[in-house]
Amino acid sequence: MLPLASMAAIGAGLTILGVGIGIGLTFLAGLQAMGRQPEMMSKLQTSMIIGAAFIEGIALFALVICLMKG
Repeated sequence: MLPLASMAAIGAGLTILGVGIGIGLTFLAGLQAMGRQPEMMSKLQTSMIIGAAFIEGIALFALVICLMKG
């Protein structure tokens, strides 16, 4: 069985990987929506930035928990 510090490092890595995928998919969907409806660009940009901030906040919280356990 892995030591607790190793499991925390794996958890931190998975957190960062999940955040990268989540933000990438968020901006992918936003850019596709902007391509379909350019007149909604300002509202979509605001929503994308707020969504990315929430994802980053959750990631930071999860990262701190992983590192505290290690």
